[in-house]
Amino acid sequence: MPSYITIDMNYQQYQQLFDDILSSKNLQPPYNDSAYFNYTKLNRSRMSRWDKQAQLNEQLVAQIIRVSALQHWVIITEPWCGDAAHVVPFLIKLAACNPLITYEIQLRDQPPFLIDLYLTNGSKSIPKLIVRNESGQDIFHWGPRPAGAQQVMNKFKAAGADFEATKIALQNWYNEDKGAELMQELSSFYR
Repeated sequence: MPSYITIDMNYQQYQQLFDDILSSKNLQPPYNDSAYFNYTKLNRSRMSRWDKQAQLNEQLVAQIIRVSALQHWVIITEPWCGDAAHVVPFLIKLAACNPLITYEIQLRDQPPFLIDLYLTNGSKSIPKLIVRNESGQDIFHWGPRPAGAQQVMNKFKAAGADFEATKIALQNWYNEDKGAELMQELSSFYR
């Protein structure tokens, strides 16, 4: 296992993982592929921007503050995932709204391979949020992207668009949406 991989991370460790990958002189797969390395570099920048600019939905914050029983959030992601760069910063900010909510970040492609239990149409699509009660039972899970972003993905896929065009369209959607649809979807679980 590469030295920069950590299991069950907090957000600070996840951010450090990006920095370790980006500063490594001996890149391990998949980051030795320039595309994955460049996605990771871009995603680090996107996350930093959302860390500074993300505005939380007041209704959802109020709902999360009202949570009165312990919850544990598991966020499955990878540094190369573009959708995750737009989602994970919001999830971290939301979890911080209530001390009864703990979280961990797990990598999709490292043990314990929890993603295998949360496939989307048979694929290991990320990011995924799994919300569990204090007994470790799932309350709900969400992911891999807000419905509006999925519609963009479906439209471009149906049109046979190349990955670059799809990636740009998704980036534009996330920039315009500013996390609103993600928070609206999560709010529906906390009513």
